[in-house]
Amino acid sequence: MVAAEAAGKAGGDTRACGGHISAETRVNERIRAPEVRLVGPKGEQIGIVSINEALRLAQEADLDLVEVAPTARPPVAKLMDYGKFKYESAVKARESRKNQTQTIVKEIKLRPKIDPHDYGTKKGHVERFLKAGDKVKVTIMFRGREQSRPELGFRLLQKLADDVNELGFVESQPKQDGRNMIMVIGPHRKKTEARAEAKAERNAQAATQQQVPTQRSEAAPAPTDA
Repeated sequence: MVAAEAAGKAGGDTRACGGHISAETRVNERIRAPEVRLVGPKGEQIGIVSINEALRLAQEADLDLVEVAPTARPPVAKLMDYGKFKYESAVKARESRKNQTQTIVKEIKLRPKIDPHDYGTKKGHVERFLKAGDKVKVTIMFRGREQSRPELGFRLLQKLADDVNELGFVESQPKQDGRNMIMVIGPHRKKTEARAEAKAERNAQAATQQQVPTQRSEAAPAPTDA
């Protein structure tokens, strides 16, 4: 008996102590447990049956036997269409990734003595990024003697923050980073909200364009007899 226990330990049966779990789901003949707690295709509890009986029931139902809880004692297995299950899981994972809010940090670089026209262009970029739900990293680049006048960059960043305060807020206050001064502006709206509004606007524009020809045809005067 002691030898049997030693052989079991040497064989590395980690399932007995709930240790290592295979990253890959075990299906059908790959299930190693002698018996399983079987769950039917509709979630009904069938009970504890031998692995051979579970495989027989799966074959009769034209389904797969899938180990869904390998650490349970005995493991829980379910009758299901494993191919369909994997496909649906992949679709759900893609949808989940698609719906995740990904906040992208855009960067705009300015000079302390920027031209008013160039400033207006840069501000327009910041507004567009914020409307899309992205953060904006604003970098003031100092060159030469400009490095002795950090207040110029600070005032410029404050002006920009005030100009776009309806779309975003200062998430990270201006701070000196070597020859640069950096400030981060965060959007008031989340990425998902910005996308939803943009989609609604596109749908509204498309609907308006479809209605225009109809309205023109209705407004056209009726032909008169000569």
